[in-house]
Amino acid sequence: MISKKHIFCLILGICFTFSEAQEQFSVFFESNKFECSKLESKKLQDWILANKEVKIIAIHGFTDEDGNSGFNDSLAKKRVSFIYSKIKDQIKIREDFKTISYGENFKQSSNKSENRKATIFYLLPIDFYRENEILGIKKEEPKPVEQETPEFIPMEEETMNFPENSTLEDKIKLSEKGTLIRLDDINFYVNTFAIIPTSKRSIDELIYVLDTYPKLKIEIQGHICCVDKDVRNLSTARAKQVKRILVAEGISERRIKTKGFGVSKPKFAIPEKSEFEAARNRRVEIMILDK
Repeated sequence: MISKKHIFCLILGICFTFSEAQEQFSVFFESNKFECSKLESKKLQDWILANKEVKIIAIHGFTDEDGNSGFNDSLAKKRVSFIYSKIKDQIKIREDFKTISYGENFKQSSNKSENRKATIFYLLPIDFYRENEILGIKKEEPKPVEQETPEFIPMEEETMNFPENSTLEDKIKLSEKGTLIRLDDINFYVNTFAIIPTSKRSIDELIYVLDTYPKLKIEIQGHICCVDKDVRNLSTARAKQVKRILVAEGISERRIKTKGFGVSKPKFAIPEKSEFEAARNRRVEIMILDK
């Protein structure tokens, strides 16, 4: 699945609405370079020495339009990382600051050299007291209390008689509220909630379906195998880890609930007689809550 995001955020945070009270300083780069020339490096060091008391709120990276979009995105990120490495231990940085790489996706100057830059946004000490006001940050409203998951009679995937070789999207189209669908090939390192890289294809497929069907709401359900009791609540941790990835990819957390069942709903009796039985018990499923 092709990502919709052309903007790269090293640190997730709030979106700043910059006003005229914030200051900025730009460092310029030679074509296709992500390290400064000696002259620009000196300018940056001089700025650092003269601005020890300021607070940095963001760094944005840019390129000219030469080269393809993917190359420029990567180059802009490297420019941001270079600047960040020079200032991180020398100047105060806001905890939720953002580093953003626009590549060539901004209003370009006719002078290409002016487009190859990284810009530091910062506040002067005199403005610290109204920092949130300047950044357009409103007082956070309390989150609404989530409603309990509606009670459905779960319908096991096996009872749905999905056509052979059905994709996840096919299954969801044919599903009703309460239908359980196994997410094949989502696996974890032993005794952890860390997802094995080979699970990426299945997770990408789930992201695609949730993007395609914005009304779809699901509950991610975790199950483990091979033990008498889920002492560490690993099944819940695994379900939550899948949710974290979906939310990081832009899926609203309000569309996703999680639940761990430990070993309370095995497909095969424990102890399992084979790796096949263990794998069937050690699974991640989704239940359709709404569509």
